[in-house]
Amino acid sequence: MKEFLTKSLMADESGATAIEYALIAGGIAVAIITAVNTLGVDVAGLFGTVTDGFS
Repeated sequence: MKEFLTKSLMADESGATAIEYALIAGGIAVAIITAVNTLGVDVAGLFGTVTDGFS
């Protein structure tokens, strides 16, 4: 029984898979945050230019 339990725990890879998915999700989140920050600065500059054009 102990041997069966040990083998079944060693063969279980669901924890490793969950960690891999978490790392992928974290990478995607970092990419999205970086893109939003970059676009935010560009859009703010564009609005400033448009506002100056109306003045």
